[in-house]
Amino acid sequence: MQKLLIVDDNAEIRTQLKWGLSRSNYELIFAEDGAEGLDLFKKHSPSVVALDLGLPPNENGIEEGLRCLAEMLRINSLAKIIVITGNEERDAALRAVQTGAYDYYKKPVDLNELKVMVDRAMYLQNLESENQNLRLQTINENGIVGECPEMLAVFTQIERVASSDVPVLISGESGTGKELVARAIHKKSLRADMDMVPINCGAIPENLLESELFGYEKGAFTGAHKMLKGKVEYADKGTLFLDEIGEMPMALQVKLLRFLQEMVITRVGGRKEISVDVRIITATNIDINKAMEEGTFREDLFYRIGVMNIVLPPLRERGEDINLLANYFLKSVSVGQRHTAKTFSEQALDCINGYDWPGNIRELENRVKRAVIMSTGPEILPEDLGMKGDEALRQKLHMDDITLKDARLLLERDMVERALKKTSGNVVQAAKSIGVSRPTFYDLMKKHGLWNP
Repeated sequence: MQKLLIVDDNAEIRTQLKWGLSRSNYELIFAEDGAEGLDLFKKHSPSVVALDLGLPPNENGIEEGLRCLAEMLRINSLAKIIVITGNEERDAALRAVQTGAYDYYKKPVDLNELKVMVDRAMYLQNLESENQNLRLQTINENGIVGECPEMLAVFTQIERVASSDVPVLISGESGTGKELVARAIHKKSLRADMDMVPINCGAIPENLLESELFGYEKGAFTGAHKMLKGKVEYADKGTLFLDEIGEMPMALQVKLLRFLQEMVITRVGGRKEISVDVRIITATNIDINKAMEEGTFREDLFYRIGVMNIVLPPLRERGEDINLLANYFLKSVSVGQRHTAKTFSEQALDCINGYDWPGNIRELENRVKRAVIMSTGPEILPEDLGMKGDEALRQKLHMDDITLKDARLLLERDMVERALKKTSGNVVQAAKSIGVSRPTFYDLMKKHGLWNP
């Protein structure tokens, strides 16, 4: 049963809505103020919220209602929030819609009209939730999360190359998900019923890599007490994934090239040629063109493995995908480790979006896992992520691509910190010194993690 949360400080209106909507097919939940409303929103995850903008401590203002609206949408962007206003508050209602409210309704409440609006919001929220679930199923199928234009182009390339047997080279920084792309190609290929066999060319010593790839015969060297097949043979009829191929020694590049040309191998210490049928997918985090110029990677081998080239963007260039990935990992880790569902605080999201992510997706996933374990409350804080205040924003300030939002956040925090230091922590004087009200100053302190009530 879908849930409807009603947040209104007027007891008469709550009673009216309770009796008027009692026969609806929704579970009704009531809150008297913004704090209770947010607690119930986090606890019950309602599909639709009817939110009065005039809430305590200032029933004649709209700031508390707008704050609740923004916080609810941050927690769950799919929730449909209908704001309820007085006849004279049209501008406030429009401001709420610009913030993200689904619609607005003017008092006095007509139950039939409000019910139609709630029904429509419930229907739309249900459709959007189903679409999101379908998208998550697709994500779970391949393990790849992304909606930015660069990743959508990658998904298109995966679909196009999967059905053929052409060699694919996947390029990208460490931690960008190259093996996930390789597995997605394999799963969609005609070889999906067979194995994809991975080998990391940069993690195996040079003197062992050849036997790992091609196998060896009994007696081929000291310790070779029996014949052993290599990765290439194990991948027969399937896919061979050569990770970090840019680290492969030159001598072995020659032998790999011969194999790719003739699709036959000879085990170390053997003479018999063995035919194999494999699809080759390779990956590298180095600049292959530069490696060829420097003579550390063979040009003829590149033309064999790079018939199709898929380039994965670094996380710092994927825009809103950073938030998408962070929330995906947060949900996955919480479910997998049976932790209570958590959300990111606004300060944590600021740090996540301001950080450069040199370790890319792998680093983000590890930080989120750490945060779920380390956090003690319902929200993930910057310190849970191993980040400190505006450290991430300061780092980005020295980059060419800093956004206006990042610069504003950094300046805002610095001003609040300086004001507190100048007034020895006197909030009233500090607020006055930067020209804001005391409640606004408290909000700024909370926003930047500078206030612990």
